[in-house]
Amino acid sequence: MFKTIADPDDCEVRFVIRFLNANNVKQAEIHRQLVEIYGENVMTDGMVRKWVRQFNDGHTNVHDEARSGRPSVVNDGLVAKVNEKIRENRRFTIRMLCDEFPQISKTVLHENGTNRLNYRKR
Repeated sequence: MFKTIADPDDCEVRFVIRFLNANNVKQAEIHRQLVEIYGENVMTDGMVRKWVRQFNDGHTNVHDEARSGRPSVVNDGLVAKVNEKIRENRRFTIRMLCDEFPQISKTVLHENGTNRLNYRKR
């Protein structure tokens, strides 16, 4: 039995797919080998097929490409201000934080608040 590698980087898995595909290994076998080495949650069979198609179409980059989109407004100073508000009122609501910090999305505020709450429980 092979040793399992936990939490591989996405680019590592893509490189393995590219390598095995270049050696004419079938897509289903590539997926089987990935699961054997990296575990059940490594990548779906459909995603393996997608990457094989992309490599066959000439795609060579295994690294995440820069994505366009809205730049983040969250910085260390803003996080510190949110944390201070949470410390001021332990019974805060996400709505209260949204009203106080309209430049930060509700999702980001929820994640920050949840992470702080989980940290305090330890």
